[in-house]
Amino acid sequence: MASFWLVSRASRRFLKAKPSLSLSRTLFAVSTYQPTTATTTTSKNSNPNAYPNGTQLGPFTQRHRWTPSCVEFDLRLVAHISSSSSSTGAEKDGNQGSNDVKVEVEASWIDLYLPRQARPYAKLARLDRPIGTWLLAWPCMWSITLAASPGHLPDIKMMTLFGCGALLLRGAGCTINDLLDRDIDTMVERTKLRPVASGLLTPFQGICFLGFQLLLGLGILLQLNNYSRVLGASSLLLVFSYPLMKRLTFWPQAYLGLTFNWGALLGWAAVKGSIDPAIVLPLYLSGVCWTLVYDTIYAHQDKEDDLKVGVKSTALRFGDSTKEWITGFGIVCISSLALSGYNAEIGWPYYAFLAAASGQLAWQIWTADLSSRVDCNRKFVSNKWFGAIIFSGILFGKLSS
Repeated sequence: MASFWLVSRASRRFLKAKPSLSLSRTLFAVSTYQPTTATTTTSKNSNPNAYPNGTQLGPFTQRHRWTPSCVEFDLRLVAHISSSSSSTGAEKDGNQGSNDVKVEVEASWIDLYLPRQARPYAKLARLDRPIGTWLLAWPCMWSITLAASPGHLPDIKMMTLFGCGALLLRGAGCTINDLLDRDIDTMVERTKLRPVASGLLTPFQGICFLGFQLLLGLGILLQLNNYSRVLGASSLLLVFSYPLMKRLTFWPQAYLGLTFNWGALLGWAAVKGSIDPAIVLPLYLSGVCWTLVYDTIYAHQDKEDDLKVGVKSTALRFGDSTKEWITGFGIVCISSLALSGYNAEIGWPYYAFLAAASGQLAWQIWTADLSSRVDCNRKFVSNKWFGAIIFSGILFGKLSS
């Protein structure tokens, strides 16, 4: 009975007491709070204090100055929001993604440095994602370097022209793709924020931008010889028809390979004025098989959306046998590169670099997690290094010939 009387008296004294904590000290305590992980509350040896890193709102040596329950609730809310936003990026498994992740991924130098009116056009041309330009440019560089005289560097002017042409043609291809696929893109998670699909640009604005890119590309094409002009212009049929292939066949990646590696034919022709089938055709075949490897891995990012929308891809065609298929394409790719180098009578350094490129391609195939969008994209982007290794091999092989 005495203990009950003491507790009741202490309670009445607390209710009469007025908090004397200053506002500045409260804000300092909240701002210096550092939340711990969620496992703290579930661990067997967890600290009984739910916020061990937090600053006490008041010293317990002063009478009645403790943390009100409402402040503790606010701190829990702040901790939850902070930990949720900070851990989102680490939980990207490819199957689901939060808006925070999308904003972080989409932000680029375009948003920081370009005028607001130019940003949609730059994103339509994928200027913030240069991997496509690299994949389009490397077969051109391989071919130009193979066409160089033994012991000499490749034509720098020609490589510059083809580099600019790859940038423009890739942008034009993306513009055509987005114009034709604008209805499909709105239903695919990865593509629904593209400029045409999201409404930032109208189809008419996209067509005007396409004409501008093709006009600049024509200026580059006219600087080549007549044989190369005809050969280069003929590639536009592939460029314009590629976006339709995903509606017609499960092999759009093969058609993309025919399109993206046209530079293997054009680069040699621009230097020599004709093509040597014994050298450039194996080189072209190697590029097509290379594209089948990296774009099949890339297509696994969208396989769930593709099924819902009704478009086709090699990722859906191969299914669980994907790695066996792309291993076969990788073997043909490396074998064709070896044959092309042999017919070009290139020096031994080429084959050393080719062995290194084989290892890089094998690493992609064997370690790719086809159920993870993040890992598929990582492997896809790594192909710029495969192209660089092959280019280095051809360069040093030519210099040593």
